[in-house]
Amino acid sequence: MLLTAQHRLKDYRPAQLDGRYPRAAVLMPIVNHDAPTLLLTRRNARLSSHAGQVAFPGGKLDPEDANLQACALRESFEEIGLPPGKVRLLGRLSDRFSANGMIVTPFVGLIEPDVRFTPNPDEIDTIFEVELARLMTDPRQHTDVIHDDETCWYVPSYTIFEHTLWGLSAMMVVELLNVAFHVDIGLDRYPETSTLRHLPPRPSRRRPS
Repeated sequence: MLLTAQHRLKDYRPAQLDGRYPRAAVLMPIVNHDAPTLLLTRRNARLSSHAGQVAFPGGKLDPEDANLQACALRESFEEIGLPPGKVRLLGRLSDRFSANGMIVTPFVGLIEPDVRFTPNPDEIDTIFEVELARLMTDPRQHTDVIHDDETCWYVPSYTIFEHTLWGLSAMMVVELLNVAFHVDIGLDRYPETSTLRHLPPRPSRRRPS
């Protein structure tokens, strides 16, 4: 299962956004269990940005980061204590434009089950895992309708234990499932059998003047 996924991610050519926007990167860690899992975090409820939300470890590109990949690895170490040397990078997914006006680049990495994490309590409340096989069944609770310039996205919202995976992180998960495991979840397709929740439009992606 993972071997095929690695080849698909290696050959994938993700969409890339440009423009004078702040950049950020996240790491999507796949844990190499017999039944592989995806590692997620819940952000500290006291943070000024995205407080209490489910997310992947990551953050804003710093001047000292050599590139976006280095940013994702540095932020993962700072947030959850994941050593960069314990991550085998498998590929990159498409850039996403966030609700706070940043271009976010996801990287997919493979880690072994014996890695121990040390969450930074100032940033992370919880680290948890969900089986990829469960996500492949698309067990959405409802669908968020998100308008981005002239595009309308139909983004699944998943309940995992007491956590809710939605928004930008859910879009990244859908792309990972579609690319690496040939699941067919359409972000641009109207879901016939799901309750819809309409969210406020995202900020424009038009290039700043």
